[in-house]
Amino acid sequence: MRPNSTTAANRAGFCLLGGLALATLLGCQSASGPRFDARAASAAKLGALTNFTTVTETNLLSLEWLKPPTNRFTLGPGDDLEIEIMGDTLTRATNFVAPDGRIYYYLLPGLDVWGLTLADTRALIERELLKYMREQPQVSVTLHGVESQQVWLLGRLNKPGVYPMPAPMTLIEALSLAGGPSSSSSPLASLGGGPVGSGSSEEIADLHRSFVMRDGQMLPVDFHRLVKEGDMSQNIYLRPDDFVYVPSATARDVFVLGAVLQPRPVVYRRRMSLVAAIANAQGTIKDAYLSHVAIVRGSLTEPEIALVDYKEIVKGKAPDVLLEPGDIVYVPFTPYRTLVKYADLIVKSFVQTIAINEGARAVSRNVNPVGVNIGVGASPGVSPPPAIP
Repeated sequence: MRPNSTTAANRAGFCLLGGLALATLLGCQSASGPRFDARAASAAKLGALTNFTTVTETNLLSLEWLKPPTNRFTLGPGDDLEIEIMGDTLTRATNFVAPDGRIYYYLLPGLDVWGLTLADTRALIERELLKYMREQPQVSVTLHGVESQQVWLLGRLNKPGVYPMPAPMTLIEALSLAGGPSSSSSPLASLGGGPVGSGSSEEIADLHRSFVMRDGQMLPVDFHRLVKEGDMSQNIYLRPDDFVYVPSATARDVFVLGAVLQPRPVVYRRRMSLVAAIANAQGTIKDAYLSHVAIVRGSLTEPEIALVDYKEIVKGKAPDVLLEPGDIVYVPFTPYRTLVKYADLIVKSFVQTIAINEGARAVSRNVNPVGVNIGVGASPGVSPPPAIP
């Protein structure tokens, strides 16, 4: 018998609805199953550094640095003098020491005073004037301005700048001259008679990373002990051309230095890894010794250092490591031999990089940041030795 068409249609519709329900059920079961989380997988490959070793600065403060210098002020280019023949006010004149170290006064030809004290300069002028006068003149020489001897006070200070240094000056006096370390509220009113920065406002100056640089070398001064604890054993006398830098405690940079294509500070981002930081410095160069990449953390006088085998990380045989703001990543050209000297080298490279960039920025805002490459056992400006396989 031929089936009823209505009954067949009902059966077909029932089968279709049943199939859709089954498909929906299977789909719901599939959607509620385990999912692949790329971020979780990536996080599993990141590890926190635990192998830090504290290294104490090997260079000790010299006792001579705590004593006022005995040498007297000597003239140089840019210094401002007022010279007068006593008893004749018409001879009073302002003289600047020229770039060649000479002054030009009255009837005299250029007199070379570069490196002379004020007393020596006065005697020289009197001796030369006698050639044009019948009686021995008495000359007054007064120093009105100093340009030849300066000290650099930069960074998170209330009045950063390049200051003249006509007389011996201690570090605490220099910080006071520059208004003291900056704070998140009002500037410090006074720094005399007690530890610098003793106000109640929150400090934004990083005293643990502050430094004094002299003749290309960092002096092992602990700014935190000096400023916060009033430890006068850290209050050294500065010398002309000393570079004092107080960084910001709120800066969020990671410094990538050494054998990378573009040594520079890298803006820290949340959960930044070692691989990401080095990639931001355009990667390592050919002669890099990847097995001894160092990460330095903490103060400059007592830094913590950890060694990482970067070669194993990029091969996927070791987990990448997490960095923190302020970390110094150093990729060497050769393997380190002693941990203390390696830490000293890294701190030296970091300080020189900061000094070069901040000093150039103080002179002109239109400068590009530079990095400093120093190979283990090499000096600044010397090509690094070849890598040891």
